[in-house]
Amino acid sequence: MDFWSDFWSFIWIFFWSFAFIAYLFALFAIIGDLFRDHELNGWLKAVWILFLIFVPFLTALVYLIARGNSMARRSAKQAADVQSATDAYIRQTAGASASPSDEIAKAKGLLDAGTISQQEYDALKAKALAGA
Repeated sequence: MDFWSDFWSFIWIFFWSFAFIAYLFALFAIIGDLFRDHELNGWLKAVWILFLIFVPFLTALVYLIARGNSMARRSAKQAADVQSATDAYIRQTAGASASPSDEIAKAKGLLDAGTISQQEYDALKAKALAGA
């Protein structure tokens, strides 16, 4: 009898722990969304935060019902903005936008500085012209 009592106590604690962690995820998502929304007035943000502090479960439920769709759009827009910024940074860093003449000029500068040999310069020049 004691085993089943402990087993169901464990299940009960596990359930409430899961519910609490899920609530914390929702709470942080709501707070993040509030500060991500540039169209919402600062006073309204403060009111939402106050209600989240004093009536947390009801406020979270109302927020998710009332603003859930726009919350998803803002999150998707932020993810797209981050992705485009990352792509732009990678293109800039990789130098993918450099033209063949830019590559040849860089190689010529390295040759003139003595960093690379004539054979390496010819190989870089051929590679740049082949990529054009």
